[in-house]
Amino acid sequence: MNEAFQKDCLEILAGKVEKGEITRRRFAQLAAMVLGGAPFVLNTGSARADGGQLVFVNWGGDAIKAYDAAYGQAFQKETGITVKEDGSGPTEGGITAQFKSGKPTWDIVDADPFSAISLGKQGMIEPIDYKTVDKSKMRPGFGWDYAASTYFFSYVIAYDASKFGDKAPTGMADFFDVKKFPGKRSLYKWGAGMWEAALLADGVAPEKLYPLDLKRAHDKIAAFKDNVVSYWGGGAESQQVLLNGDASMALIWSTRASLIEQDSNGQIKFIWDQGLISPGAMAVIKNNPGGKDNAMKFIASAQDPKKQLVMFDMLGQGPANPATDTLIAPDKRRINPVDPANISKQIALDMNWYADNYGAALDTYTKIISG
Repeated sequence: MNEAFQKDCLEILAGKVEKGEITRRRFAQLAAMVLGGAPFVLNTGSARADGGQLVFVNWGGDAIKAYDAAYGQAFQKETGITVKEDGSGPTEGGITAQFKSGKPTWDIVDADPFSAISLGKQGMIEPIDYKTVDKSKMRPGFGWDYAASTYFFSYVIAYDASKFGDKAPTGMADFFDVKKFPGKRSLYKWGAGMWEAALLADGVAPEKLYPLDLKRAHDKIAAFKDNVVSYWGGGAESQQVLLNGDASMALIWSTRASLIEQDSNGQIKFIWDQGLISPGAMAVIKNNPGGKDNAMKFIASAQDPKKQLVMFDMLGQGPANPATDTLIAPDKRRINPVDPANISKQIALDMNWYADNYGAALDTYTKIISG
């Protein structure tokens, strides 16, 4: 799930640069805020500091600059340890290959929590050291044995307000109700959040979602197929299907929902009601060359609310540390998926359920939507 979302964040950031919303000067200002006035230098080289080196693997592109500005440079200043940003993409297969090589070159990965949980159970990921990483700096329920939450995004309902007059959807039942809210819909092709949306629409109470009744969810999705105009795989695609009028509603990432509302001058709106919160996390590969202790110190350093504010400003990621919420500009809090006013309306995806069930669930979902 994170691979597609993170790549989309990079597209958004590139768009901001193209539109002049983020300049090199602004980027330098954000980095300086984290570093307390230290000069801005991109840490893209491979040289080791005296204290050693950690390799942090993310999804590349502008994420390298963002993670370096938010976390890497500050950690080097604090500890003397160089953080090399690697943009090759920490897929579950890539992490597995690193571990099984016997000589991993990666230390820390930007991972789906459920992947880290699954790989951790197989002995490939280090348990998070919560004596070093502070669980009190996480939102309750988002610290796992093998993964520490670092950001959030949500799957939310975006809708074309021009097609419904004064009516607005209030949850997933309305999304699946094409009589009350006519028009085509668009869903996510990789399944995450779509099972929960179908079950909520079918009357399952949020507190009783898990374990997911996959048969019930798939029956709901299969019966709804004639109303679905597309199954999007990337954020730009989800945005376009609404902007060109092909769909009157779509379940899309919150980062895209805020952009499309802006780009459409408010014609396309979105709601947080029954949004589905998805966390991203950092995990540490077992037997990593930079050492478990240093990797845990890096994760702890990344809990700083000022550093997470940089990630929100640059990539739109909701912060893992709730202390960051009040640092976000008041006019931006509405688009923070984990702002107290927004998170209270949503349901979090259960990463432990996904660790045990995602592969098989996705196989069935894919057969349904492609059949």
